[in-house]
Amino acid sequence: MTADNSTGDPHAPRPQLSVTDIIVITVYFALNVAVGIWSSCRASRNTVRGYFLAGRDMTWWPIGASLFASSEGSGLFIGLAGSGAAGGLAVAGFEWNATYVLLALAWVFVPIYISSEIVTMPEYIQKRYGGQRIRTYLSVLSLLLSVFTKISIDLYAGALFVHICLGWNFYLSTILMLVITALYTIAGGLAAVIYTDALQTLIMVVGAIILTVKAFDHIGGYEQLAVAYAQAIPSRIIANTTCHVPRADAMHMFRDPYTGDLPWTGMTFGLTIMATWYWCTDQVIVQRSLSARDLNHAKAGSILASYLKMLPMGLIIMPGMISRALFPGVHTCRKGGVGQLGHTGHPSHADDVGCVVPSECLRACGAEIGCSNIAYPKLVMELMPIGLRGLMIAVMMAALMSSLTSIFNSSSTLFTMDIWRRLRPRAGERELLLVGRLVIVVLIGVSVAWIPVLQGSNSGQLFIYMQSVTSSLAPPVTAVFVLGIFWRRANEQGAFWGLMVGLALGATRLVLEFLHPAPPCGDPDTRPAILGSIHYLHFAVALFVLSGAVVVAGSLMTPPPQGIQIENLTWWTLAQDVLVGAKAGDSQTPQKHAFWARVCGFNAILLMCVNIFFYAYFA
Repeated sequence: MTADNSTGDPHAPRPQLSVTDIIVITVYFALNVAVGIWSSCRASRNTVRGYFLAGRDMTWWPIGASLFASSEGSGLFIGLAGSGAAGGLAVAGFEWNATYVLLALAWVFVPIYISSEIVTMPEYIQKRYGGQRIRTYLSVLSLLLSVFTKISIDLYAGALFVHICLGWNFYLSTILMLVITALYTIAGGLAAVIYTDALQTLIMVVGAIILTVKAFDHIGGYEQLAVAYAQAIPSRIIANTTCHVPRADAMHMFRDPYTGDLPWTGMTFGLTIMATWYWCTDQVIVQRSLSARDLNHAKAGSILASYLKMLPMGLIIMPGMISRALFPGVHTCRKGGVGQLGHTGHPSHADDVGCVVPSECLRACGAEIGCSNIAYPKLVMELMPIGLRGLMIAVMMAALMSSLTSIFNSSSTLFTMDIWRRLRPRAGERELLLVGRLVIVVLIGVSVAWIPVLQGSNSGQLFIYMQSVTSSLAPPVTAVFVLGIFWRRANEQGAFWGLMVGLALGATRLVLEFLHPAPPCGDPDTRPAILGSIHYLHFAVALFVLSGAVVVAGSLMTPPPQGIQIENLTWWTLAQDVLVGAKAGDSQTPQKHAFWARVCGFNAILLMCVNIFFYAYFA
């Protein structure tokens, strides 16, 4: 065994924040609250539509920025960098795949949602299929997914960040975050969320660019990245295993369908199904696009968001890989066997981000299964100059707050409009707004209670935990939406049983996954075959096909839906004025409108070419 004579806190010594950093953080938050208050005063937030849909008057650039910022919470910053550190570039596929789905959102889904005049997704489903049970089920499912994947992961990631950077108590940092976030969501409604998102996206991207430049500068440019990453082996390893060796296919996007950690078949088909659920049927995202002034603004917003989604490869994932390669520790520079300590008395840093020995990992980040999650915060604390470090921390907190505010706002919309209105059909505006604000408080309580479970389930990679939960629950919902939009014959019975069969299968796998976590390095894999041999992305495809088959069979065995249930609600029966896209009483002439529609179309084609080029380059 190697000696370990490091002293003090188990979380390694941290560079402390300077006064400048603290001033930067304070100014930033003051600015944020000011923007929130300014935009709330502009929007009519005392009507249900003003509070929940920003008065349907947003232009394209805040929508695009907000779409990007809502999906890039600090959970994603930490999760993507961590997965990059753990397995290389392939995880960028999760970001790049969004391009095609975002275009589908603006060209296919939004026209249908506008044509059907809805506020929430379950409301669309109820209009399309009739009946209340599907709508109620979807509302409850969205709320559950919000708590178990989005809210608790973002909280965990944000608190991890504060904890590593500031050294505060983990729960204290969580609670502080929540109080600030909840204050301005409860006060301001959706307009506040969209404008503060725009500000945060700007700072997030600028800060990430500075950090990336510094990181590449340290490592000696892109050419050196592959070499340095391949050599990032921790000093303490578990004998006769290979889990400490960086993956040989780390620099490739497309990986073997049988042995790859992210097989290309799953990343192409399974991921598209999950992404369609996230970008096209999920309240958080669609709500942004529905607040657009007209269809062209929604399209342009999607295109802007897709361009922004190309950035995480260079700004988050590669820095994560660099973080693993950059701190190979002290012992490599001096003569001494592997595992000896340098003269500072601290074990090597590679054992922080790339650790495999459970005791090392516990020391570095408090989780036995692996510490790839600390790759990004580590980089910020080690490389950023004073002042900028404060800004980056502020941005991470802001990223967290931005995704939390959007989830809080959307979840309260869901609960108020879909569940509460059902229980109390006579509720007035005032009661609905009050309930919406109370729901946020309850959500916070449940999410904080779930964090220890998250820590305990030791999901080594946050990002992968999130994807595997989604892959078990989302595909049946995608199937019901896609069939509802493109197949007129789909009816309520078919859709309901499709969802139920999908839920039974997905929930079974999810429970098994919590009961049988992946074995630590060096242990035999004793998990049931459905977990060990079927990759979760492949499972998503199977689940989608099965649920879809049940919907089709159930619909064909029961009477077809009435005409009123498909009028304005499917792709073949759209309201005509929606495709022209101009609002009633709109100042824009149809010619001007058609011109901008063409501009959007051209940009969409250009975007796809850029995307395909990048895929081909890294494949």
